[in-house]
Amino acid sequence: MKTEWDYTGLADAYLKRPNYAEAAIDAMLSIVDAKKGSKFCDVGAGVAHLTLILAARGLAVTAVEPNDAMRANGIKRTAKLAHVRWHEGTGEQTGQAPQSFDMVTFGSSFNVCDRPQALRETARILKPGGWFACMWNHRQLDDPIQARIESIIKGRVKDYGYGSRREDQTAVIDGSGLFGPVVHLDSRIVHEQTINECVEAWRSHATLERQAGVAFSSVVAEIEDYLISLKTPTIPIPYSTNIWIAQLRQRSFA
Repeated sequence: MKTEWDYTGLADAYLKRPNYAEAAIDAMLSIVDAKKGSKFCDVGAGVAHLTLILAARGLAVTAVEPNDAMRANGIKRTAKLAHVRWHEGTGEQTGQAPQSFDMVTFGSSFNVCDRPQALRETARILKPGGWFACMWNHRQLDDPIQARIESIIKGRVKDYGYGSRREDQTAVIDGSGLFGPVVHLDSRIVHEQTINECVEAWRSHATLERQAGVAFSSVVAEIEDYLISLKTPTIPIPYSTNIWIAQLRQRSFA
């Protein structure tokens, strides 16, 4: 399925991206009172990072992903899980039946959707009283290594920014009139990565690729040179998993 942003070239590198903090996921599932067998729709499921965490907790997951290469990697990673199924679709058009799910999740994908339209589609496919969640891993930019990487990027990419993925999502969720009140969860986690894994993760950084354009490869190369200069086999990368959740308060089929 063709979308505005093509992740085909990033699909393999996405396998090296960090998982979400399990403490944050478990807090989210506790709030929504998820039970084994609860039906979840994971939208923009990519290579199944969030899908696998949800499935490991006994949830029945429909993973929706528009990109063929990303979806193929996700299908491989979940091939042995009978309670996971995959579907081609987007946040705006999931292709799912009305009132089908207990919860709809967007793992690092809500920012690449038309967010108001994605919220309307989420409301359409949720059961009455169902839940919405969107989440991202945010690198802690005050960490010395991450601060240096930021300086490399901003030295080469004018006006570089992270867009809506680092914004508080409360206003757009409240503005839909469909969900509320909004609850924000934040749990920190440190991922240990080899230098090669870290560089591969940067090669999958779609936001940087879009803004850097033809300079993308050279920016990643400079990051790689810096990381190699640290002369250490691995580095700790501090993240904060940020989740916004809200319960469906009314229906819309527009």
